[in-house]
Amino acid sequence: MSGTPWGLLAYRTATLMLAPAIPFALRGRLKRGKEDATRLGERLGHASRPRPDGQLVWIHGASVGETLSVLPLIGKLLEVPGRHVLVTSGTVTSSRMMAERLPPGAFHQFSPLDTPGAIARFLAHWRPDAGLFVDSEIWPNMLSQAKRAGVKLAIVNGRMSERSFRGWRYARRTAAAIMGLFDVCLAADEDTARRLGELGARDVRVTGNLKADAPPLPADPAKLGELRAAIGGRPVLLAASTHPGEEESLLPAHDRLRRTLADFLTIIVPRHAGRGGDIAMLCGTRQAVRRSQGALPSPADAIYIADTMGELGLFYRVAPIAFVGGSLVPHGGQNPLEPARLGCAVMAGPHTFNFTAAYDAIFAAQGEGRVHASGEIAALAGRAAADPAFAKSLGEAAARGARALSGAMARTAAAVEALLGHADA
Repeated sequence: MSGTPWGLLAYRTATLMLAPAIPFALRGRLKRGKEDATRLGERLGHASRPRPDGQLVWIHGASVGETLSVLPLIGKLLEVPGRHVLVTSGTVTSSRMMAERLPPGAFHQFSPLDTPGAIARFLAHWRPDAGLFVDSEIWPNMLSQAKRAGVKLAIVNGRMSERSFRGWRYARRTAAAIMGLFDVCLAADEDTARRLGELGARDVRVTGNLKADAPPLPADPAKLGELRAAIGGRPVLLAASTHPGEEESLLPAHDRLRRTLADFLTIIVPRHAGRGGDIAMLCGTRQAVRRSQGALPSPADAIYIADTMGELGLFYRVAPIAFVGGSLVPHGGQNPLEPARLGCAVMAGPHTFNFTAAYDAIFAAQGEGRVHASGEIAALAGRAAADPAFAKSLGEAAARGARALSGAMARTAAAVEALLGHADA
């Protein structure tokens, strides 16, 4: 312990002291719908099923996006006879999604909270052979205790923004101690690889973004047919995964489009469904309805607020072009590969540092797509609405750009097999 950085010691002490209050915090989250009442024990490290015999690979991701991105990797890993895959995540939505989409041989548990006791119980029961941490999931107790238990550790699809990197640099010894726990770090891009290496990670490799190889977002056929029937032949702009501050540019763009296209429909899918009421208020006198209240867009409706969870696959299939949110504000942009894979053209604001390579590839293939204000949004959406052939060609170009980034899954799987001792790096 004498060589342990002060930051890690402080973190461990704080989590030990706070552990008695965790059950109360969980009950509060349960009341807000953020926990599963039947599986609260999993958050404290109590397993809800026995460990299967044989090799067990543990994959941990924060939520829906991370867990969906590793589905092809899970399928590849399960090709080895006798192997099982344990997926952990922290949200109710991701648990439901995994229940629907995990293949035989893989199963989900809620991730234990990062307290020493919860992690100890989790590791004692599951005894994983390897732990794969997706994107930027860094939990000090989880990682250090897994390392002491002999678990081989890897970052997969690693991503680290410049802002996060700057934060870690203020605690270099702590960062080096944590990053040094990983046996291999598989970065999604060159910038992340450089940042991880500067923070003390060893064996850093660029394998690409797993989200480029993820399957297309699903869509319920009955709901899709219902939505298409409700929209009919109306021109549509989709604003997907929007963040606070973006509707203030999107709604004026909608108004411009309605001046020449009286039946124009804008669909707004907020990143956080709980913002539906706020967006309805922002719409003012514009006729708006909310999906969370059971509504479908009628011919009289100008704005359709799709404030539900897990249905983006529906909306990318009914719109020729999508503005991808988190990009007009300095959030870094949501995943543009999801619309592109479905042949939906992409536009986004200037802040796309979360998926730099993906946006660059898609915009290069499209020849356009970067927008900065409502006028540019309206101009590109208006061209797509007025010229279906142009919209189709733009969507096809987006799909080509997305395909150009594929291959990360195969490279990641090979590196994980090497970690497990079943193949050469």
